[in-house]
Amino acid sequence: MRQQLSPGDVIGRAFTIYRDQIGVLLPAALVVFAVDALARWVFDRGVLALVSVVISLVLATLYEGMVVQLVRDVQDGRRDNTAGELFGSVSPVLVPLIAVSILAGLGIGIGFVLLIVPGLVLLTFWSVAAPVVVIERPGVFGAFGRSRELVRGYGWPVFGTVVLVFLLVIAASIAAALIGLVLGDVGRAVLSWIFDALTQPVAALTASVLYFTLLQLHGAGETPQPS
Repeated sequence: MRQQLSPGDVIGRAFTIYRDQIGVLLPAALVVFAVDALARWVFDRGVLALVSVVISLVLATLYEGMVVQLVRDVQDGRRDNTAGELFGSVSPVLVPLIAVSILAGLGIGIGFVLLIVPGLVLLTFWSVAAPVVVIERPGVFGAFGRSRELVRGYGWPVFGTVVLVFLLVIAASIAAALIGLVLGDVGRAVLSWIFDALTQPVAALTASVLYFTLLQLHGAGETPQPS
């Protein structure tokens, strides 16, 4: 009988890692998204805004890769690497990871334009493409195929996991927006920075836990070595 994938278990595991490793995850997020916020403030006019977009993409991707490596590190129940070592380990795959992020965003965005359903399908199929890039290093296009291979047979629970995390982040975003109504510009900027730092780890942790869970369900409990 095929083992079941529980969205609740995946999200619960992600939040457990968040709680246990908050001493690494939160300070790193605060620094990364402080730099992001500063870049958006400095480069907020005309063509320079593109510089801000590039910086934001690189920083968010770097942080996501670090989270994947952290989740890999704690698979044995403890973390052996420092935050600096985790960030450093992402450097060799940063470019393909950025490429996967851009292509996935474009593909899913176009899918949503085409009657929404194709976007939801691609969102599900490609949900673990980023962890695949970081851990297995199959190349940009190989990552999409490998993600689809891992999701195969577990599409609905993977979709449910993604949707639940999305709803959690949206609920937190609404709460932050309501608080921001009573704050000035500076207060809203600080709130946005803190909100990003608190919520960004959630999606990255969930995708990473989902990846390792799917590996186990497919009978590949050992973490693959980069090719």
